Amino acid sequence: MSAFLGEIIGTMILVIFGCGVVGGVVLNKSKAQNSGWIVISMGWGFAVAFAVYAVGSISGAHLNPAVTVGLASIGEFPWKEVPVYLSAQMIGAFIGATIIWLYYYPHWKETKDQDAQLAVFSTDPAIKHMPSNFISELLGTAVLVFGLLAIGANEFTEGLNPIIVGFFVTAIGLSLGGTTGFAINPARDLGARIAHFLLPIEGKGSSNWKYAWIPVVGPLVGGVLGAQFHHALFDNGSINALYILIGILAAIVVTIKVSSSNKRFEVRKQKAV
Repeated sequence: MSAFLGEIIGTMILVIFGCGVVGGVVLNKSKAQNSGWIVISMGWGFAVAFAVYAVGSISGAHLNPAVTVGLASIGEFPWKEVPVYLSAQMIGAFIGATIIWLYYYPHWKETKDQDAQLAVFSTDPAIKHMPSNFISELLGTAVLVFGLLAIGANEFTEGLNPIIVGFFVTAIGLSLGGTTGFAINPARDLGARIAHFLLPIEGKGSSNWKYAWIPVVGPLVGGVLGAQFHHALFDNGSINALYILIGILAAIVVTIKVSSSNKRFEVRKQKAV
């Protein structure tokens, strides 16, 4: 099997299990309905683990454009192969989402909540605030790629790595997933969103294209930053990367504080008038 086909199959498995667990939790008359965020996070973690088991020896099981681009940015993956992997990941995500549509076919009619229908396929923020939503996806993916490189630097009992990665993704979902639903994967979100747009889902609403760029651009940027941060700290042994991170965080804190102070001043000024 080629790496191209491996990424298609692996991403398809990822989306079948991942979107499948969301469908079970949010769609009406599912026996798993309302089972909660812990179930969703664990479902996605197991989805990653078993997808990696399936194709890890074939393609390396990137299953995520942010991982592919992040690895390429530090020379761990050839740039010429990036378009091949990204295409395969998008195709696999679309196929997986289509299978989930068929699997839950009678439940779409029973689910009148259009947001719940879309949630089976793609992410949407708990609070719509584009800058914060972008940062959530960026940071979540940076942690993902940084953590994957850290895990890869350790030796585990043969065959255990995919389970470790699965638990790691579960941890990201539990800790960093509550704001945007932790897409942290452009193909998983965009490929499935395209499926939602094209499939004849009964009663469906908008595919929310206004938000769709966040779970694509945020993870791509985050994947590169996470890979570069790990590379600088552990491969090059440079502490400067840590200083840069601290400086960026400090600048953000100061900017928000100044902005909040200005808003409070404007409110007091308007009340005085």
